[in-house]
Amino acid sequence: MLLELTITEIGQRAIAFLVDDLEIPTDDRDWFSVLTVRPVGETWHVVEVGVEGLPDKWVLQVYDTGECDPSYTFSSPVNVTETDTGLQDLPEAIAQILATERISR
Repeated sequence: MLLELTITEIGQRAIAFLVDDLEIPTDDRDWFSVLTVRPVGETWHVVEVGVEGLPDKWVLQVYDTGECDPSYTFSSPVNVTETDTGLQDLPEAIAQILATERISR
């Protein structure tokens, strides 16, 4: 069933899916924001989600059904040898996820 989702709703679904999948504590979820949402064809959107102030991002697909593809990707220009760059002021759970993502890419 197709839903009539706004760009804002699509972004919110992407963030909700990502923070649930990453097991981010409820109190830390406001650190995540939608960077871009762009339609691809007529049935899905690509959504980039990031943490404010950092160049890292997760790229997710949100379908017109409202479902998110569980195979999202992580992208970061941060050098693997500098995995803790910019993380010192973040909540521990987010800093740990970013450091892990930066190492594993």
